[in-house]
Amino acid sequence: MNKAISKRIKITGGGKIKRRAMGLGHSKTNKNADQLLRKKRQRGLGFSARVINKYLK
Repeated sequence: MNKAISKRIKITGGGKIKRRAMGLGHSKTNKNADQLLRKKRQRGLGFSARVINKYLK
């Protein structure tokens, strides 16, 4: 199993792949409220679940 991928993604019940937006680890004081709200949302990933499952085995 590839732990680097499994820590960063979540597979939903419907089979969609979600990931966190980058840039929220630290230094939030330099970003305005709009940026923070935009980055809080989950993002999709451009790979199919079949490709990702190959790395999670």
